[in-house]
Amino acid sequence: MKYTHLTMMALALLTLAACSRQPEPAMPPPAVAVPGPPGPTGATGETGATGQPGSGTTVIVVPPAASAASS
Repeated sequence: MKYTHLTMMALALLTLAACSRQPEPAMPPPAVAVPGPPGPTGATGETGATGQPGSGTTVIVVPPAASAASS
């Protein structure tokens, strides 16, 4: 019985100490970059020249590799 008052006082002190804490401030979320509206379109460039026929062009076709022999 003699420790009851001491225990109740300690419990009350811990309860009051827990209630008097300052709340932690909430951190704002990080800013997210958002693309803006598109800018004006530029002028079109010149049309390229038509291709010229090649002279002495050689095309080499390599046959596919032979499959491995099965045992």
